[in-house]
Amino acid sequence: MSPGRLLRYLQIKVHHLVQEQPWDNIRIIGGYDRRAEISRYEKDGKLFNWERPTAEAHGRDLLVKAFPGTDYVHHYGLIIATYLAMTGRPTDNVTYQLPDPALCRAAVEQLNLGLDGDLVIVGWALEHLAPADAVWTHGPGYAWHRATMHGRRVVYLGFRHSIWGDVAGRVVHRLAELGASNVVYVGKVGALAPQIEPNTMLATGNASLVDGELVTWNDFFGDFAVAQPGVHTGLHVTSPSILLENRDWLARHAEHAFVDPEIGSMGAAAHNAGIGFGYLHVISNNLARHYPADLSNERHGDVIRRRALLVGRIRDILTNRLAARLI
Repeated sequence: MSPGRLLRYLQIKVHHLVQEQPWDNIRIIGGYDRRAEISRYEKDGKLFNWERPTAEAHGRDLLVKAFPGTDYVHHYGLIIATYLAMTGRPTDNVTYQLPDPALCRAAVEQLNLGLDGDLVIVGWALEHLAPADAVWTHGPGYAWHRATMHGRRVVYLGFRHSIWGDVAGRVVHRLAELGASNVVYVGKVGALAPQIEPNTMLATGNASLVDGELVTWNDFFGDFAVAQPGVHTGLHVTSPSILLENRDWLARHAEHAFVDPEIGSMGAAAHNAGIGFGYLHVISNNLARHYPADLSNERHGDVIRRRALLVGRIRDILTNRLAARLI
């Protein structure tokens, strides 16, 4: 991403208190606290994935509270430090404190659904994947809708906050505890192959590199999704932050297919729990070649239109996969 586009990406992520005034110290911690000051840049017109880290001022110090997850706290610390550096402000006053594992587990254990072998579809664009007449039941930080599709019990599950990185793996672990048989994750990935234009294809697969180690899982889709037109497959790489994906990172992973922060953690959690997992994602950006569409202009009308078509393809593939009754 070019410097100008990267700055635009950061400006829609960084809490307004960071952008609007200087601070002696900025500290990022794990803490889901909606009583603290909410960022004015939240996209609260959406049903899911719109809550962002909140902040508390303590004199000249600012405490930023991100949903408890190692990757998310680290990522948001990088977001703030990079924004400050690009706007000519000091960064040595930015620190982050990784959350205790017990806090991370407790935050996800708020999720409480009655599942009995259900397929759970979690992630992005759920409002368009669920039935048009869906009635959402709300819990603390999440909402869900249960339906029956081709005789199969399906639960659509979305979160108001981000389930970035390792948080998503804990969500899969929790869903397995609650009785899910399979979890499907719908979202967005970056392409590492230069020929793939953003917002024109879908991505799927059954393996990811996590900290250099290969993780595989029992793929819910099997060979079904990749046999559909416009679906690309390959080895995924799990990365905790796009701000770590520089030219050296790309050179080390040039032979791989996709990158995002969640898929590997989710696949590993499903494998360890003995349940199925699959992902079917929109390819939203390309790290290896410049294209007009990237993560800085996701609200552009043409991007929204193209993604709506791809979400329709995801819905069709999910429906046909369940009709096929492969597992």
